[in-house]
Amino acid sequence: MPLVREEKPIVTIFGASGFLGRHVVRALAKRDWRIRAVCRRPDLATHLQPLGGVGQIMPMQANLRYRASVDRAVSGADAVVNLVGILSASGRQTHAAVQAFGARAVAEATAAAGISRLVHVSAIGADAASRSIYARTKAAGEAAVLDVVPDAVVLRPSVVFGPDDHFINMFGELAARSPILPLIGGGLTLLQPVLVTDVAEAIASAVEAQITGGRIYELGGPEVLTFRAIIERLLAETGRRPRLLTVPFGLAALAARLTAWLPGAPLTPDQVELLKAGSVVSAAAIGEGRTFEAFGIAPTSLGAVLPEYAVRFRPHGQYDRDGASA
Repeated sequence: MPLVREEKPIVTIFGASGFLGRHVVRALAKRDWRIRAVCRRPDLATHLQPLGGVGQIMPMQANLRYRASVDRAVSGADAVVNLVGILSASGRQTHAAVQAFGARAVAEATAAAGISRLVHVSAIGADAASRSIYARTKAAGEAAVLDVVPDAVVLRPSVVFGPDDHFINMFGELAARSPILPLIGGGLTLLQPVLVTDVAEAIASAVEAQITGGRIYELGGPEVLTFRAIIERLLAETGRRPRLLTVPFGLAALAARLTAWLPGAPLTPDQVELLKAGSVVSAAAIGEGRTFEAFGIAPTSLGAVLPEYAVRFRPHGQYDRDGASA
């Protein structure tokens, strides 16, 4: 009797090589999906392949600004995930090109290929009326996706943290190197930090059609914290004592404009605008069950994970006498 081989389903993941992307790849690989890990530079995505079995994860090139490459990436897939987003623009990678035009390109390619499952990751704070171009283009991307694929699932996470994040790690590095840490707006911005693996599990559940489509879900952790409170927790965990310096929003915006021309500028005027709004799950989403509750996921607190990776910012790392393991 000939051997019958069951073909596993294929998911195309745009933005697979990024911080969130690698965790989404791992979550879906564990669920036995074959994965097209799509990014602009597939030669920089080989780190994803050990996350699954031999041949299960295949890096693939595409650029959301070039529709033909998007069509090629989704052809023959069973589901599509779009994780692509940028905090600051660079050259032709503008917010409009990536987060609005690109989101529509993915949705149109998905619909044209006859694929019914599309998961689009946006962000809390997406708002067509916002003064932030990041927030406006995120909202435009959401609208385009739901216009083209009405049953798509849109996920809005708050600030995402985890051992390899660009949030806690950046401030941990600053605290270890600088005697001063700036707190824009006094650090009063409200955030709801969410663990990257919790977000990845929600995305995997959406890919497997375990929740209702055609809705926008907001994903936040179990705590609403001020930016200052997050930094103070980090400093307590690392034993660092920099001075916390309040920087008014207006002064921060001015400084950002003056340094915006620098390669890799640490802050842009648009990011200052985002900080004014904060990132917290809305009362409407809570009331309508459009949160982690819909996925059956109990989100993980910052305090449960922070000690695992903040320890490296202690003066003597894991061998620090003030709380490290022997």
